[in-house]
Amino acid sequence: MELWFTEEHTDYAKFSFKVKKHLYSEKSPFQQVDFIDTYEFGKVLLLDGLVMVTEKDEFIYHDMITHVAMATNPEIKRVLVIGGGDGGTVRELTRYNTIEKIDMVEIDELVVKASREFLPLTSSKLDDERVTLYFEDGIKFVEDKENEYDLIIVDSTDPIGPGEGLFTTEFYKNCYKALSDKGILVNQNESPYYERDAKAMLRATGKLKKIFPIVEVYQFHMPTYPSGHWLFGFASKSLHPIKDFKPEEWKKFNLKTKYYNTEIHVGAFALPTYVKEMIEAGVK
Repeated sequence: MELWFTEEHTDYAKFSFKVKKHLYSEKSPFQQVDFIDTYEFGKVLLLDGLVMVTEKDEFIYHDMITHVAMATNPEIKRVLVIGGGDGGTVRELTRYNTIEKIDMVEIDELVVKASREFLPLTSSKLDDERVTLYFEDGIKFVEDKENEYDLIIVDSTDPIGPGEGLFTTEFYKNCYKALSDKGILVNQNESPYYERDAKAMLRATGKLKKIFPIVEVYQFHMPTYPSGHWLFGFASKSLHPIKDFKPEEWKKFNLKTKYYNTEIHVGAFALPTYVKEMIEAGVK
C-alpha cells in the first residue's frame, strides 16, 4: 500500500509526496503537530497539515532568513527570534561567534519538543549557552521592550491560527520600539504567486512601510512551499540591505553556506517585474 501526503495550495492546485512512515502526531493547545518521514524530502514537520520544514530544503529558508541581515550589519550582538520552533534559524545565528544573546520566543512548546526528537538537523543548537527559550506569546513579549535588540527575526507560520497576530501593525510598531538605532527586522513574507499568499504579503509590506523608513522585499526559491517562489521582508531604522551591504566583512566570518552567498544577497532584491508592480500598486 502506498501512503501519500497532499497539501492543498489553492482550491485548484495540490502538492503531494510519498510517505515512508508517519512518525509523530499530537495536538497542542494551538495546532496539530505531525512529523512524517518521506522518500524525497526526508523528515517533514507539518503544522495543521501544512509543510513547515523538510530535511532536504530547510537550509534555503534558514540561510536566507538569517545571513542577509548579518551581512548588512555584521556587528549585530543581540537577536530576538519570534517563532522558529524547529530551531533552524537559531542554528544559523549560533554560527556567529560575535552574537552575544539570542532570545527565542515560541508560543507552542510542543513544536520544540517534537523537533528536538525528530529533527536534530535544525534543533541541534537550541542548547547553545547564548540561547534563552521562552514559551509564550511573541506579540506580548515585545510589548515592553525598548532598544533591546539589533535584529528581530519573525520566523512565523502563515497569517492564520497562532501566526495571525505576527502580521499586525501593533506588533510591527512594538518591534520597531524594541530595536536599536541600527536595528533590522526580517519577517516571513509569504509568496507573490497565489492570490491568498500575495494578499498577505502586500498587507505585511504595507504595514511595515508605514512604520520603518527602510523596507525592502527579497526572494528565495523554496521547493516545498506553495509555488516555490517565496519572500522575506527586510525593514530597518537606518540600514539598507544593498547600500549598506558589507560583503567583505561578512566573508571574514568564514561561514560555509549551502544557499546564501554575497552574490545572491544582491540578486535576491532584484524582484521580477510582476512582483515589483504588485508591491508598487498594492502598497500606498
